[in-house]
Amino acid sequence: MKVQRKRLGDLLIESGLITSEQLEMALQEKGEGQKLGDVLLQRGYITEQQLIEALEFQLGIPHVSLFRYPFDQKLMNLVPKEEAKRNLLIPLKKEGDKLFVAMADPMDFYAIDDLRLSTGFHIEPVIASKDDILRAIGKYYDLDDSMEEMLNEMLANEDAPDDQTGEEDSPVVQLVNQILQLAIQQRASDIHLDPQETKLIVRYRIDGILRTERVLPKHMQSVLTARIKIMANLDITEHRVPQDGRIKIDFDFHPVDIRVSTLPTIYGEKIVLRILDLTSAVNDIHNLGFNKLNLKRFSKLIERPNGIILITGPTGSGKSSTLYAALNQLNNEKVNIITVEDPVEYQLEGVNQIQVNPAIGMTFGQGLRAILRQDPNIIMIGEIRDKETAEIAVRASLTGHLVLSTLHTNDALGTITRLIDMGVEPFLVASSLSGIVSQRLVRKVCRDCAEEQPPSQREIEIFANRGMKIDKIVRGRGCGNCNMTGYKGRIAIQELLTIDENIRRGIMNAEPGSKLKEYAILNKTIFLIDDGLLKVKQGLTTTEEILRVALPE
Repeated sequence: MKVQRKRLGDLLIESGLITSEQLEMALQEKGEGQKLGDVLLQRGYITEQQLIEALEFQLGIPHVSLFRYPFDQKLMNLVPKEEAKRNLLIPLKKEGDKLFVAMADPMDFYAIDDLRLSTGFHIEPVIASKDDILRAIGKYYDLDDSMEEMLNEMLANEDAPDDQTGEEDSPVVQLVNQILQLAIQQRASDIHLDPQETKLIVRYRIDGILRTERVLPKHMQSVLTARIKIMANLDITEHRVPQDGRIKIDFDFHPVDIRVSTLPTIYGEKIVLRILDLTSAVNDIHNLGFNKLNLKRFSKLIERPNGIILITGPTGSGKSSTLYAALNQLNNEKVNIITVEDPVEYQLEGVNQIQVNPAIGMTFGQGLRAILRQDPNIIMIGEIRDKETAEIAVRASLTGHLVLSTLHTNDALGTITRLIDMGVEPFLVASSLSGIVSQRLVRKVCRDCAEEQPPSQREIEIFANRGMKIDKIVRGRGCGNCNMTGYKGRIAIQELLTIDENIRRGIMNAEPGSKLKEYAILNKTIFLIDDGLLKVKQGLTTTEEILRVALPE
């Protein structure tokens, strides 16, 4: 008797993971040969883990978490790395004539047939997440096997380290490639190579938090540094001054830009590589995590014909993403948008982007002066760093241009003081400034292992101080998908200050920050801490994360 299988969409609706409207939208968007599950994942309606559990129920195929799975290394010789990567599968174990294989798509019968023919085993598929499989392939095919060989080979070739830095199959080249690949797979934003007295530590910044990936012996430091400098076109003979460069690589057929910075320390050069994944740039203001009121205000701000809009926050708080999303919203053939950046991080079609180059005298100020002769409607300045840039930006906004830029300050009101500190006259600040967005990134609770908990007494107090009530907190237990951290991905929290008449008058009269804050409260400004706590209430993040980036008053 044939078993009637339920359709995936119906299963997901029954389990309350998606609504019928979301299913309809996904079915309409689904392209030829595309799977429904992939469309639902892309739109963010479900997580990979939820899809796996639904498929497990639908197909009757068990799912497995590969985090700390006891792999049999010998089986890796049965399946070539290219095939494993292409078909997203990895062999787990063998029992008699059966080979158990973890697959991202257990319905890929072509891959199963290929595997059966090439190995001679009967293939038993189990389901695992795509990230899990890629991480396992990176770990078991590349790193652990060759790591020992590399160390031994490098020890043997210690006399001639410079010869190894250029050949494609040399151990140091492979090692650098693996460090980069693993970082991109784990969606790290930065790689730190920290020289210590007796070792070299490799750390990845994932979701804003640094963690040690591996510790390498000290004698590998010089060849690793030389290799990275060669890739970034830096001077390998210069060790005493900081250097900056960039590396462009293709990873799984999509371009990745890497900014390289070296810094001489007492134990050698520290290298930081900032990874800019050109395909993962946010380009829609609706995906920036603004709450409803702030989104409405921000949309209104960027539609103004003139004025300055500033995005503020420390390094790595998503300022560039917000700027690019705003430009993307404004970008059409009726307006001339010109940007001056250092460096140009993401290329936007239809936008004229200028790269700052101080070596030839092309500074922000110089670039801005040239831009103003190019009949622009909208100007984007990568960062306001000095009085000259600030003054030209103010002048541009007062002559009918919309100016977007970033500034390194702690909160929206602090930005006003910073501009006046730079030497811009208060009346110019008051008349040119339209709005300020202060932004931070916090880690999102992993949707796969999230569970509700009662709030602690301290949390109830924190919420009460801001005039809010809290009944439950959502926290991640920790699972293989989030590397046992309980967090996966990041979300922005924002404070949006629109400059109204009261604040303008306050700036001109040089009123203290406390008075300006009162005006901001009258204007219904949602402060950073409040926006963060609202996101805790929605179950998106945790109180600890908010307190890590925003101070309770």
